[in-house]
This record gives sequence, structure tokens and C-alpha cells, in this order.
Amino acid sequence: MGPHGSPLVILGLPVTVAALFLLVTPEGAPSPALLAGLASDPLATLAALVRSVTWFEMEALEAVSYWMLFHILCNLVLPGAWVRGTKLRTGDTLWYRINGFAAMVASAAALAAVTFTRISTDPRDALFTIGSLSVAAQLNLAPLLWIADHYLQLAVAAGLVASSLAVLLYAASFRSARVLLAEGGNSGYPLYDFWMGRELNPRILGGLVDLKYMCELRPGLIGWAVINAAFAAKQYEAFGAISNSMAIVLAGQTYYVIDALWNERAILTTMDITTDGFGFMLIFGDLVWVPFTYTLQARYLSMFPQDLSPLMLGGILALNLLGLWIFRSANGQKNAFRTNPASAAVQHLKYIETRSGSRLLVSGWWGAARKINYLGDWLMAVAWCLPCGFGSALPYFYAVYFAILLAHRAQRDEAICRAKYGKDWDEYRRRVPYVFVPYVY
Repeated sequence: MGPHGSPLVILGLPVTVAALFLLVTPEGAPSPALLAGLASDPLATLAALVRSVTWFEMEALEAVSYWMLFHILCNLVLPGAWVRGTKLRTGDTLWYRINGFAAMVASAAALAAVTFTRISTDPRDALFTIGSLSVAAQLNLAPLLWIADHYLQLAVAAGLVASSLAVLLYAASFRSARVLLAEGGNSGYPLYDFWMGRELNPRILGGLVDLKYMCELRPGLIGWAVINAAFAAKQYEAFGAISNSMAIVLAGQTYYVIDALWNERAILTTMDITTDGFGFMLIFGDLVWVPFTYTLQARYLSMFPQDLSPLMLGGILALNLLGLWIFRSANGQKNAFRTNPASAAVQHLKYIETRSGSRLLVSGWWGAARKINYLGDWLMAVAWCLPCGFGSALPYFYAVYFAILLAHRAQRDEAICRAKYGKDWDEYRRRVPYVFVPYVY
């Protein structure tokens, strides 16, 4: 993309989130009327489309703000081991509290509390009592339905929070010459540095909360699972049942979220944490893009439920499990090697000792392809789109976008590693010639 493309992508991401919302309606995805209007008078149709929805509600902004504060509080108070991150280029290391899984459990408990309980004065309803009040168990879909019905307003509110945070952190990165800057976000082009993020590890509350680390997996990723649940509730309200297609999407994506948070420690060795600054790219991606585009399949199915055959269900499940196995096994092997290369699980692996002091794996998963984990991630993406059927191409946006993203990331990583390792990288490419798919590409 480079410095000159950053204004386009900064504007393009919010527009894409809004467009995906506007194009998927109960009348179609997109509706025949919208397609006819765009063909005959595109400007007037777009103007009417923009005017037809409510973009901002203060209640949605309050909800997003409380959600962010809730996760900051979880990061501060929930139990979890303190672990060292990877060594920074200054030689220092930072400490991180690993309590993301606990934050997910706390979020699920809070959601269950508002969804499955009600306050009653009738002791016959009591699940348990608090003084003279009885707490009864009863399905209450109203909070989830509110989320589904205010999806656009929540996305806009999340975008405002993300943009404000990006501006504040960009400004704060100039506060001192001692601030550790990300090498990629210190180019001298303001908009590009705003996009990439100038400061490497911005922290608040006396260093107790690392904002980049906290946002990487928590508000957005857990929010993705919550919004999915909201659309399942919406489907149940509209059709009186949850389709098997919705169930398999929720199962696959929820497990992905749980797996990521259970293995939270592994992100400490990823480029997002070790190399990239915390700018608009990661902030918007974490807080807006993930929860409001990755939920596209659930939103589509809430309007257009699909009844999948047992054969189709089995095939989708197998594809999802294959992707998960590749993704988790490869990432786990790399993280184990980086953390303790002498451990029994990885000590047999072959590697190249580079002049920079790093080791590049050339056997195991990472001898099969240089980005083998990306293959697993993409296979899961396809498995989450397939339950939507083939009535619309829009639910497949995620798989297409994700393929482009992974290809771009691989290209960017290639350039960084070539600059870092020099001739050692050429030898590594000779030993591991495939990028994504062994013996194919």
C-alpha cells in the first residue's frame, strides 16, 4: 500500500463496513430493487439508501464505551499469570497478564445473566432469592435482539471510539523522545504513520494495561461471538428455530474465539505485538472490522436461513476441523520453538542459524510452507461461508477479503525478513520453497 495509499484505506474500511450492512437486507443481498435503482440512477439510489437508516444513537455509543471499560477492568482485576514478552530491540522485555480467557468467561457470565434471568416478586419462580426478591430463570432475548437491531449504530459507535483512540495515541506518541516507536510507523508521512501506528506498546494506568495487547483479542474478538449470538436470537425470533447452518457457523466461530483466548500467550510472538505500532490499522481492525464484518455470515443467516443436508454439514465440519488443526498445530509449534527450543516437543526440528542470531525453522510444519498457518486460517474462513449457500455472493466477502489480506501480509513479511536476514533468507527460501500450500504454491 505504502504512504500514498493510506488515506484511501483509512476511508475505505469504514465505507466497506457500512456498505456490507446496507447491501444485506431482508429483501435480498442485495435486493432486486436496490440493483435496479443502482442501474437506472446510482447517485439518487445511493443518497436515498444513506438517508434510509439511522447512523448514530447515543445509547449505542454508551454501550460500546461500557464494553471497552469492562475489558479494561477485566484486564486489571481478573486472575492470570504474568509472563514476559519477546525481547524488544532496546533489549528490554515487557510483562503481560494472561487473563483473556477469564475475560471471555466473565463476558459470557454477564451475557447469560441478562439473557436467562429475570427479577420476580413471586417466590414460586425463584431460582435463588436476594432478600425479598426472587431471581428466576427465564429466556430473555431482549438484550440480544437490541444488539442485532442496533448493529449499524454499534458499528458507527465502535468506529468513533476506534478513530478517537487512534488520534489520541498518535498525538501521545510525540510526548517524549524516550517513547519506543515502531519502525514501520515512523516514516515521517503523518497519515501513513497514523495508519501504521507510531508507538510500539502504548500503555495506560501506570503500565498495567497494554492497549495493543488488550485490544488484540478481547473487545473485538469476544464481541464477534456476542454479536453472532444476537443474530442467532434474531433468527429464532423471526422463524421460531435456529437453523443447522446458523448452528455450525456459531460453533466454528465461537470455538475459534475460545481457542484464541485459551492460547492467548501465543500472540506475544506475533508481528502485531512485536513489530507493528498500535495505529488506525490495528485499532480499527480489532474494534470494528473483526466484530462487524466477521459476523456477516450470522447476519445473513438471520434473514435467509439455510437447511443443510447431513452430507453438507459433514463436509463443512471436516473442512473447519482441517483448517483448525493446521492453524493451531503450526502456530503452537512456532510459539513453542520460540519460547523454549530445547523442549522435547520441538528439539528435533531443523533450523537455520542466521547471522542476526535468529533461528528459522526448515522442518515440521514450517518446513512444509513458509506461511502454512495462513492456509489453515483460510480454510476455516471458507468453512464459515459455505453454510450460507449460494444464493448471494456477499457472505463470501470474508473468504475473498481474507485471502487478499493473507497474501498481502505474506508479501509484507517477505520484504521485512529479506531486509533482516539477507542471504540467510535466500537459503531459507531455497529450503522452504512453498508459501501457502505445500507442492502447489
